[in-house]
Amino acid sequence: MNRTERYATPSILLHWLVALLIVVAFGLGLTLSDMPLSPTKFKLIGWHKWLGISVLALVALRLLGRLLWRAPALPATMSPLAQLAAKIGHLVLYALMLAVPLTGWLMSSAYGIPVVYLGLLPLPDLIAANETLADQLKEVHGLLNWTLALAVAGHVLAAFKHHFIDRDGLLFRMSLKQPRA
Repeated sequence: MNRTERYATPSILLHWLVALLIVVAFGLGLTLSDMPLSPTKFKLIGWHKWLGISVLALVALRLLGRLLWRAPALPATMSPLAQLAAKIGHLVLYALMLAVPLTGWLMSSAYGIPVVYLGLLPLPDLIAANETLADQLKEVHGLLNWTLALAVAGHVLAAFKHHFIDRDGLLFRMSLKQPRA
């Protein structure tokens, strides 16, 4: 596989940074859901929000990068249906990576709790305080998170299938390491 068949280095780095932040934010969100109210919980909620806003910004940057650095073509060995499934899967992932942090931000706004990025930059409320709507957004945020977790699991399983079963080198497209010849 040559370099033209791989993603651009900035795309690769953003991919793995966003993946790491999503995993940490998801784990932190799960931890928070079982914690009683305390100063520690409020501190962790702040970290969770920072991670979410970081994911939102980095995904926006990734989308901009997709305009600058085109994705490599899918292997010709993939059927048209598999190629369509890959494209739809990526669209779903991008939509969820935007929707999850946005619903979290909307939820905070609806609860009347400001989002202050890194404790320094106050972000505007996206909607007016409304506890009923906040409770609904909390449910939507949770549902979208679990949907994203399933989509990520499917993405990882597809990558492993390509690597271990199809052996088509697809996994190396998102790696900084060159495959062995």
